[in-house]
Amino acid sequence: MSESLFGDAPARLVSVAVPVPALALLTYRVPEAWPMPAVGARVRAPLGPRTVTGIVMALSPPAPEGVALRALTELLDPEPFLPASVVSLAQWVAEYYLSGPGEALQAAMPPRGLTSQPAVFRTVRVVALTAQGHDVADQSEAGPRCVSDEDKGGMKLGARQREALLILRGAPQGLPAPALADRGVSSSVVSRLAALGLVSVRQEAVDRDPFAGTGVVLGGVTHDPARALTGEQTDGLATLTAQADIGGFQVTLLHGVTGSGKTEIYLRLAAHVRAQGRGVLLLVPEIALTPAVAALFRSRFGASVAIQHSGLSDGERHDQWHRIRQGQVDIVVGTRSAVFTPIRNLGLLIVDEEHDTSYKQEESPRYHGRDVAVMRGKIEGALVVLGSATPSMESYQNAKAGRYARVTLERRVLDRPLARVSVVDMKTEYAERGPDVVISRALAEALEARMARQEQALVLLNRRGYAAAVFCRQCGGSMDCPNCSVSLTVHTARQDWRARCHYCNYTRLVPKTCPTCAAPYMEHIGFGTERVEAELRQLLPEARLARIDRDSIRKKGSLTDLLGRFARRELDVLVGTQMIAKGHDFPEVTLVGVISADVGLGLADFRAAERTFQLLTQVAGRAGRGTQQGEAIIQTIYPDHYSIRLACVQEYAGFFDREIEFRTAMRYPPLVAMVNVLTRGPSLESALEAAGELARRVRAGAREGFVVLGPAVAPMTRLRGEYRVQFFLKGRHRGQMREALAAALATLPELARRVTVDVDPLSVL
Repeated sequence: MSESLFGDAPARLVSVAVPVPALALLTYRVPEAWPMPAVGARVRAPLGPRTVTGIVMALSPPAPEGVALRALTELLDPEPFLPASVVSLAQWVAEYYLSGPGEALQAAMPPRGLTSQPAVFRTVRVVALTAQGHDVADQSEAGPRCVSDEDKGGMKLGARQREALLILRGAPQGLPAPALADRGVSSSVVSRLAALGLVSVRQEAVDRDPFAGTGVVLGGVTHDPARALTGEQTDGLATLTAQADIGGFQVTLLHGVTGSGKTEIYLRLAAHVRAQGRGVLLLVPEIALTPAVAALFRSRFGASVAIQHSGLSDGERHDQWHRIRQGQVDIVVGTRSAVFTPIRNLGLLIVDEEHDTSYKQEESPRYHGRDVAVMRGKIEGALVVLGSATPSMESYQNAKAGRYARVTLERRVLDRPLARVSVVDMKTEYAERGPDVVISRALAEALEARMARQEQALVLLNRRGYAAAVFCRQCGGSMDCPNCSVSLTVHTARQDWRARCHYCNYTRLVPKTCPTCAAPYMEHIGFGTERVEAELRQLLPEARLARIDRDSIRKKGSLTDLLGRFARRELDVLVGTQMIAKGHDFPEVTLVGVISADVGLGLADFRAAERTFQLLTQVAGRAGRGTQQGEAIIQTIYPDHYSIRLACVQEYAGFFDREIEFRTAMRYPPLVAMVNVLTRGPSLESALEAAGELARRVRAGAREGFVVLGPAVAPMTRLRGEYRVQFFLKGRHRGQMREALAAALATLPELARRVTVDVDPLSVL
C-alpha cells in the first residue's frame, strides 16, 4: 500500500472508526479518483497487515504532522449506511463512556454488523414450465401418468420428479423450496428438473416477520382510540401533545402509579406525533415486555411497527433493522440497543420503566439506554418522555430541579384502588415453624383462597435456582466457584442436583459426601425460584403452575408462550424473578406474593434501598388491575426498613426524601457524579499494583472538581479467574473526571485491556 506525507497541500482526509476495542478514530486519505465519502458511509481501510471495514465519522480532519497516511481501499456505500444523527450519537457515547468509537458503533449495528446488507435473495421459488415433448397429465385414481418415457438426456423421469411436476402444475405462481421440501420434494429433484428445463428456479427476498406465529396475547390490554381517558390522563396527554407541537428537544418525566394508564398515553401521543410525519421510538427494559407492548402498538398502527431486541433471531433483527433504515416503518419498539436504530425524522422517544437497571449495558461501551435516549432526543430535536411509577433518583432529581418537565398520574384507571399490602415478619415465622419456612402461613392461606375463587396469582423471588449454597454440616466447608468469589447455586435440572456459578457458568454435580472431610452431611441453605415452585406444587397440587426465570426461558419463544398461557388463564400461578414484576397487565391477578423481599438489601451497594423499593412497588402494582381489588403479601425479616414500609403504600415522594438524605450525607449520586474504575489481574497483587499506579496518575492530573477514593479490593474479589481491584472518582464535573482518567490511561497503554471504566455505574460490586 502506497503511503504519502502531506505538507501544505489541501488533503482529502476522513476520520474512520474501525471495530477494534479502545482504538481511537483513524485518519485516512481518500483517493483522488473517488468522490468524497459521506459521514456514515462504510469504507474498507488498511489497518496494519489487514484490511478492515469501518465507518466514516468526519470529513477533512486535521492532518497529523509528520505521519504517513494510508489511503482507503474501497468505498462500499454511495450514501450513508448510518444517518449522521446516529453517527453523532455513537461518537458521544464513545466520549462520554470512555470507549472506542468502533465499540460504540457496534452497538448501533444490525446483527451482521458492518457487513450487513438490505434484504437479499433468501427464498427459492420453483415454477413449472411447459417444455416441448413433456406434457404433465392430470391426476387420476390410477395415479399420475408418466410425463414422458424419455427426458432430454435420454433417461426416464423418476416418480419423485413426476410428482414434483404435478404439484407445481397445481400452483401456477410456483412454490417456495421449503414448501416443496415439506411435501417430499428435495433440492436434488428440483435441480434435476431445472437442468432438464422443466422448472424455473428463481430467488426472492422475503422479510422474516418477527410477529408471525408469536401467538402473543395482550392479557386484556387493548387499545381503543375512542376510550374515554381519566381526567389525569387527559391533562397529561394535552401537556405532552403541546410539547410535541412546539417541537425541539424537551424531556418530560411521566410519573404515574402502577395501573394509571401510561401505556394508553404512549399510544395516543405516538399517533399524534406520527400524524405530524415524524418517527416514534419506544424503549422497554426487558424482552419480557417487548412482545405484548409491540403487539399492542402493532394492533394500533399495523405494519408501520418494527421491533428490535436480542430475543429475535439474527435474521429477524436484520430484516427489521433494514426496514427501519429504508424508511418503511415509523414506529420502533425495542430494548436498550434499539436507541441506536436509524429511524427517520425522529420526533418522539419514550423510555418506559425508565428506572430499570436493564437499560445499563454491562459490556463496553457501558452506556445507559435512558441517558443515551435523552442525548438522541437532543441531537434529533425530539420530545423525550421518561415513564415510571418509581422513577430513578436521577430522573426525579432532574424534575425537581426543573431540568425536566413533569406530568403526574396519581390515580389508577377507573379509580381502581391500589392493592392492599401486608407485611409478614419472617423472624416470627422462623421462631414458630423453624428456619426452613419458604411460604408463610398468611401467603399460603391467601393462595388457597385465590385458587378456590379461580383467580390468578404471581409469586416473586428475585433469586433463581433451588438453593443458594451447599455446605458440610461437619466441617463447615462450602461449595465455591473455582473461578469466582461466590458460592455455587444448586439447580435441579434433568432430575439431578447440580451446582452452578451464575457468573462463569462453571457446573458440577452436588456430591453426596463432603469433598474436604468426606462426611455425608451436605446440606442446602437458602432458596431460589426452583424451591419456591416445588413448595407451591406441594401446597397447591391442583393448581397449574409455571416458572419464569433465566433458566426456564432459554428456548426461543418460551417466554412469550408462558406469558400468553398465563394471559389466556391456562395457568393459575406464575413464579418468577423480577421479569414478572414489570409492566405486565393481567386483570385476573388478584394476589401477589413476595418471598424474601429483603434479598437485595444486604448488598454492599448504595442503590440497594432504591432497587428494593422499586421492585416491591412494581410487583405489588401487578395485583388488582381488573374488577377485583388486589392484595400483596410481602415476606421479609426487615419489616421496618423504610424501603419496604414506603413501598407498601406506594409513597414515592416519602421514599425519595428519605433516600436523598442518605445520598447527600454520603455524597452519592444523584448529588455527585461517579466513575468506577476496576483493574483486573492474574493475582491480587498485580491487580492492586495496577490500580494503585493508575489511581496515582489520575490524582496527579486531578483538579479541585473531583476526588479519587481508593483503590480497594472489589466486593466480588475474583470473577472468571481474574482478581479485581477498584477505585472511584467522585465530583460534580464528569468532563474533568473523564479527561483526567483518559489522560492517565494514555500513559499506561499496556493496562488498556485490564481496566474497566464505568461512568455513572448502577452497581459497584
